[in-house]
Amino acid sequence: MAKQLGFYFDASACTGCKACYGACQDKNSLSPELLWRRIYVYGGGSWMQQGSTYVPNNVFAYSMSISCMHCESAPCVAVCPAGAMTKRADGIVYVNQDQCIGCRYCQWACPYDAPQFDESKGVMTKCNMCQDLVDQGQKPACVDACPQRALDIGELADLRAKYGNVNAIEPLPVASITNPSIVITPHKNAQASGKGTGHVMNPEEV
Repeated sequence: MAKQLGFYFDASACTGCKACYGACQDKNSLSPELLWRRIYVYGGGSWMQQGSTYVPNNVFAYSMSISCMHCESAPCVAVCPAGAMTKRADGIVYVNQDQCIGCRYCQWACPYDAPQFDESKGVMTKCNMCQDLVDQGQKPACVDACPQRALDIGELADLRAKYGNVNAIEPLPVASITNPSIVITPHKNAQASGKGTGHVMNPEEV
């Protein structure tokens, strides 16, 4: 397999503090409407009657820190008519804004909503895994900012050998669509993608 960098995310450790989101916004000087990294809160449960009252039953919630997945089968790269969406030899997917025509095909093709349109510049933007830092042997800003050490990057094969092969839990789409370059340690209440009984609890934030 060709070299492929990927993210590691420990959903069992994430507290939803948004330090990774803040670090990403600051590092990339992003305006509020451009969200390269988002924190989803996924949860659910039901009500159970006890006498004349109803009490919560099987209530759960967990946080997911999500950005571009730098997919092995990146649909954004495949649909870009200008060749602006590029996959590097190390697997990082980024936008060459000098070539971007702002057609948004990549945005429509991505099931993670990773490519985002910059209205002020008329081009697409997205997480590039802080490629400038990676090229210097450093880690992305989001990784270094996490106080729980719930984020990391590495060779995808190494991450799988160390942490396993889970790469999709709710609310992520099923992994077979794009083969995302991520390894996840699931939260104890995590549900398999496509089989969830809960919902995103903070849709206005993501």
